[in-house]
Amino acid sequence: MAYQLSAVVADADLLREHTAELDHAVLGELRQDFALLPVTPQLVAELTGSLPDYVADDRSAEQPFDLVLSPPLVELLAVWSRSGPVAYLEAEFGGGVGRQSAVVWLGGALSWGPRFDDVLEAPREEWPINAALVRLGVERGAWIDPFAELGLHLERNTAGWLAHGRRRLSADHWDDLIEQWENQ
Repeated sequence: MAYQLSAVVADADLLREHTAELDHAVLGELRQDFALLPVTPQLVAELTGSLPDYVADDRSAEQPFDLVLSPPLVELLAVWSRSGPVAYLEAEFGGGVGRQSAVVWLGGALSWGPRFDDVLEAPREEWPINAALVRLGVERGAWIDPFAELGLHLERNTAGWLAHGRRRLSADHWDDLIEQWENQ
């Protein structure tokens, strides 16, 4: 089964504050009081006043993201980061191969990244998304890594995260269902 992610992740209250008046913002609740904002073309247009642009070539360290992080979008995420760290994350996996990229802003400026990896041979904590999440303040828990700790594995794509957010599901929703099933 394929996995795709294009999202901003930050403290849930920070994202609620900065997206409350937006028509195309849907927040997906994660663990540890974090939230995920799926990045859609409609959201980018609403945030920047321009349609998004996408990279046509293969991803690399020089071009880590599908979405071109335009100056207006970068400036906006930097402004949001004055309230706390903000990360933009991308991932795409299918058939056992894939890639992930991440970047973090803090205090109104770029603080880490962007980082790209399409081999994922380093220890899990060094993978771009996990490293970015640690910089956001994600704490270790029972799950294998920060990615799973927050629940980023629960939905497989942007459409799934949009449905998750619209239904106001928590990251623990699926765990609760499993527990109910096991108790029956």
